[in-house]
Amino acid sequence: MTSLRNILLPALTAGCLSSAFAQQEVMVSQYMFNQLFLNPAYAGSHAYMSSSLLHRTQWTQIEGAPKTSMMAIDAPLLKGKMGAGFSIVHDQIGVSRDLDMAGHYAYHIRVNETSKLAFGLRAGLSVYSAQLSNLTYWDANDQVFANNISNKLVGKFGFGMYWYSTTAYLGLSVPTIYAADGQISMNAGSALDHYFTQHYYLHAGQVFTLNESFDIKPSTLVKYTPSAPVEADINCNILYKERIWLGAGYRTGDAIVGMVEYQVNPQLRIGYAYDMTTSKLRNYNNGSHEVLLGLDFGKEPIRIKTPRYF
Repeated sequence: MTSLRNILLPALTAGCLSSAFAQQEVMVSQYMFNQLFLNPAYAGSHAYMSSSLLHRTQWTQIEGAPKTSMMAIDAPLLKGKMGAGFSIVHDQIGVSRDLDMAGHYAYHIRVNETSKLAFGLRAGLSVYSAQLSNLTYWDANDQVFANNISNKLVGKFGFGMYWYSTTAYLGLSVPTIYAADGQISMNAGSALDHYFTQHYYLHAGQVFTLNESFDIKPSTLVKYTPSAPVEADINCNILYKERIWLGAGYRTGDAIVGMVEYQVNPQLRIGYAYDMTTSKLRNYNNGSHEVLLGLDFGKEPIRIKTPRYF
């Protein structure tokens, strides 16, 4: 395990500092229950204020594996014509730490009696640190590892589109179109032209009623970043008596996912997901765990007859 750690930590951090490939945006399995982290146009898509807390521990038993904590809140404005939200994400991978704080704004246009199209903007600030001197590496002259990175501020801007109705949604987003990451790039000398790369997300889902007790919701999330393979999450959740979600999914080249969510009351929901690794890392970890707590505010969630599907 010691030798694996010495290989894994430099690999993870070097990957993050490389423009060739980096999963710099957070990865979660229960994205379909609060999509503000994926798409700023999601803000205000419900008739009430909504919030969620999520914590993910990835690849347990591997030292330096990703750990992510997230908080998001959003609400409609001007009778649903606009939406606003705020999110905080703390992401820890190996020796790197990233605290991301962002505001989200969306403008909603009614397409017909049952659906709307929203355009969203995201503006945020990240505080990034990396203790590169704690890594084990072989090239003592490698500029990427020459200096630690301490509390560097990075401004970020993103964009998204989100079409939705009561039982379906389709979204396209780039959470970080531009990042003012010059301080991080300069830390590596001429080794990097930039740190953050664009991640493109396409996400969609629809709910079908089977009978009085069961609804089924297939969904997908396709992720693309330049110079890296396309990755897709394919999921299917079943809702029993408008209270209990049971689901399974597959993340290409990475994991099989099982998830459950319980609607405690119209305003409170609790979810859990477990990822069973399918890559070669499965021999060194016990999978990934993710816990979600959702809270919807006000009397509106109680008044709305249909359950919250997404």
